[in-house]
Amino acid sequence: MVMAAFFFATMAVGIKIASTSFNTVELIFYRGLVSVVFMAIVVRSRGGSLRTSVALMHAWRALVGVIALGAWFYAIAHLPLATAMTLNYMSGVWIAAFVVGGAMLYGQGRQVQRQGPLLATVLCGFAGVVLMLRPSIDQNQLFAGLIGLLSGVATALAYLQVTALGRVGETEDRTVFYFSLASAIAGGLGLLFTGFSPWDQVSWQAAAWLIPIGLLASLGQWCMTRAYSQGATLVVANLQYSGIVFATIYSLLLFGDEIPAAGWLGMALVVASGLAATALRSRALPNAPADEH
Repeated sequence: MVMAAFFFATMAVGIKIASTSFNTVELIFYRGLVSVVFMAIVVRSRGGSLRTSVALMHAWRALVGVIALGAWFYAIAHLPLATAMTLNYMSGVWIAAFVVGGAMLYGQGRQVQRQGPLLATVLCGFAGVVLMLRPSIDQNQLFAGLIGLLSGVATALAYLQVTALGRVGETEDRTVFYFSLASAIAGGLGLLFTGFSPWDQVSWQAAAWLIPIGLLASLGQWCMTRAYSQGATLVVANLQYSGIVFATIYSLLLFGDEIPAAGWLGMALVVASGLAATALRSRALPNAPADEH
């Protein structure tokens, strides 16, 4: 998962640079196209098969995954890199929110009371978001922040589905390939409405990132899928926050982003909330398989 976090953070650098010349739909398309070719070569070289008996599970993973991807790419293009990465990694807090919401809707009174500490971590996480998206920011940044929050929700759902695919025996290669294929198809359909950017107006620096973005995405997806399908989900969910560290380093060194004190505090609250929520879920269900919650 640490390797996946590094690959995703580096990919985000490419997305931010490429977004100066390409729109979000184009980036989804190119990312998916390069990944499809790369994963097809990998599967063929390893003598694997792309035949699957759980197409509907892949379809659901692809749907929420493409939504998460598009929202994240948009946030990266319009927000400081560290902020966009942190909002995407709210997925751990969202999973905790799902647990609390389920207890409130279907649980008994005692069960709801037991979720009090978990609810506190969720509220703490959202307090961190408020600090990062302080009221003084302009309307465009606020909208991008909301899109970044959406990417976190969809990412949480996608991670749960990746775990489910691993549980039924799907290989990392197939899971990554079908998600990449869905990204390419979704991006291609979107291009019917947005069209391609004129290549005579495209920065070569931006264009040079198109292939690395796809390769880094494939490597990150493969590592992430392997981590969630074969590792303990709760442990993996904690390790994903290393991506915020990588993104913050890139944000400060490469883009000169200035993160105010409130932003640093907000990021710390989000990370602390995610870690606490993971620990609380693990303590509440110590003997349950990690991929069931």
